[in-house]
Amino acid sequence: MAELPEDPMMLMSVINMKLRDFYPDLDHLCEDLGLDRAELEEKLASAGFEYSKEHNRFW
Repeated sequence: MAELPEDPMMLMSVINMKLRDFYPDLDHLCEDLGLDRAELEEKLASAGFEYSKEHNRFW
C-alpha cells in the first residue's frame, strides 16, 4: 500500500473515491491495485470503518 495514504481517514477517502469512480466492488479494486483485502480492511477497521458491499464503500 505504498502509494496510498497511511492516515486512515485519508486512506478511507481515497479508497471510497476509487470504489465510486472505478470499481464495482472491493475485490476488483484490490485485485487491480495489488492490495491485500484483509490488510486493507484491518487497517480501516482499526480506525472504526467497515466495508459495506451493499453501498460499495467504507463507513
